[in-house]
Parts: sequence; C-alpha cells; structure tokens
Amino acid sequence: MTSPAIQSALQQMQSLASQASQSPLQGAQAADAVDTKQGSFGSELAASLHRINELKQTAASQAQAFQSGDSNLELNDVMMDMQKASVASEMGLQVRNRLVSAYRDVMNMQV
Repeated sequence: MTSPAIQSALQQMQSLASQASQSPLQGAQAADAVDTKQGSFGSELAASLHRINELKQTAASQAQAFQSGDSNLELNDVMMDMQKASVASEMGLQVRNRLVSAYRDVMNMQV
C-alpha cells in the first residue's frame, strides 16, 4: 500500500472512531432521521437504516466510478467501502431478525 493510501485509511479509521464516540442523540440528529421523538428507539432505528443506505449507495457509486476508469480511486478504497456496506447490511439483517424474534416471543406470552 502506498503512503497516501495508508494515510487515507488512517483518516477513515479516525473518523469512524470519532463517530462511534458520539452520543446516540447526536448520531440521530446528524443522519436526518424520520421526524419522531429524538433519542427514541424508532428514531435510532431510522437513523441506522439511513446510514446503511448511505454506505451502500457510496460503495455502489465508487465501484461504478472505479469501473469507469476514475484515476482518483484505488481498488483497496473501493473494496473497503464495499465491505463496510456489506457488514452494515448484515448487521441490519441481524437486528431485524432479533426484533422479529422478540416480537414473536412477546406475542406468544400467556396473560
């Protein structure tokens, strides 16, 4: 990996670390979530889905630009963004599965 690529990867990791250290309320506000109560479960879920969608769109546009021959993109950056989008999608799927399972458990409780 070249030195600029290493610096770029380091900057991305630092950016992700700073985003992770933000409070959940700031993350929901920054993502322009659906107009629900800020900090509520629904707004956090909407913000997460919005972020997953952004990651997938960014990865798709970078892949298309790389395939078109954009000289400003390196393969490792494109592959890293595609993996981020893939991991985020898998996480979203697992959260959905857990929510459905919890809903079924609650609905099957005897009163």
